[in-house]
Amino acid sequence: MTFTASNSSAKPTKPNILLWIARILVGLLFIFSGLIKANDPMGFGYKLDEYFHVFHMGFLSDFSTWIAIFLCAIEIILGGLLLIGLAGRKVAWGLLLLIIFFTFLTFYSAASGAVKSCGCFGDAIPLTPWESFIKDLVLLVLILIIFIFRKQIKPIIKSPFTLNLLTLLIVIVSFGIGIFTLYYLPFVDFLPYKEGNNIPSLMKVPEGAEPDVYEHIYEMKNKKTNENKKVTDKEYMSQKLWEDEDWEIIGEPKTTLVKKGFELKIPDLIISDMDGTDRTEEVINNPYYNFIVTSTNVSKMSPIDLKALEKINNTIRELSEDYNIRAILATASSSDEVNYLNDQMDLVLETFYVDAVPLKSMVRSNPGVMLMLNGTVIKKWSSINFPSKEELIKNYLDKAP
Repeated sequence: MTFTASNSSAKPTKPNILLWIARILVGLLFIFSGLIKANDPMGFGYKLDEYFHVFHMGFLSDFSTWIAIFLCAIEIILGGLLLIGLAGRKVAWGLLLLIIFFTFLTFYSAASGAVKSCGCFGDAIPLTPWESFIKDLVLLVLILIIFIFRKQIKPIIKSPFTLNLLTLLIVIVSFGIGIFTLYYLPFVDFLPYKEGNNIPSLMKVPEGAEPDVYEHIYEMKNKKTNENKKVTDKEYMSQKLWEDEDWEIIGEPKTTLVKKGFELKIPDLIISDMDGTDRTEEVINNPYYNFIVTSTNVSKMSPIDLKALEKINNTIRELSEDYNIRAILATASSSDEVNYLNDQMDLVLETFYVDAVPLKSMVRSNPGVMLMLNGTVIKKWSSINFPSKEELIKNYLDKAP
């Protein structure tokens, strides 16, 4: 499909400033949103998974990552074409349909509480569903402006060849970023297990940190007058209502969060052995190089992933002959699945069990590898870019303190 620029002999018209403002804001925001999510398509796929389960569409779960890549690419493409003014009417329709869908989704998430974070900007800028809904309402207004004046959208470049070349480039980049980061990990890691982070320190509340502040509201009834009233816990204490025998508390108090306190970056990491013994401290505080091979589900590995795991296992086996290292398989899979895998590969990796939630944040790959030293994440690899024995020795093991 080729596009042609508008007729250069047409009478110039006065630019629609409102339309241009809407185009620039919407275009840039859609590109930014698409790029942020395309940086971590597997993470966006996990978020889509939540929506699929909420709407009883679990049959799409196996394709969630590829659907995520497609949606990210569509956002970037629509934003890019809007800015250069190409296929204005089609882009306006695409934006309108997309924002109506997103607005419904974020409102449903906010009203039902089914999804705690929308994932609009990935893990880079976490938004609550209500914040996302307000953002979508603003976007809806801007996109309505674009839709109303869609006939006035003209290409900013006159050359049809340049326009077609630019369009092709936008499409290639839009899909290419998501596919690349799927196989080679995100360009920028916004998760708590990113390289350079010290895991034990992110699991502890620092001294002097303020906790969450809650308010308890009591519903009270006067035994003599049958009067009902609500009082906070502070009012209950300051007025010494417990001393007044005429008043009694009805039901359970309602608790609301008044002020958010310090929040642990890693609140849910528990590493246990096959007997269920907690080995978290032992693993994360290991003073030597520690290869943590992660897999949320070993049964969902493709033949290519299994071949990659075999390479990882063999490389670590060879390294262990000459270097003091530890290597574990952290997985949420069942013992039967792990035992079957062990029989097939003769794993040199110690098996430990970790909940799927923190596992998904460690390495965006199944399998993935996280190299740690004394609690600090040194390097992370996906299943296909795990280095050779020689590279590991040269870049890491021979540089060990």
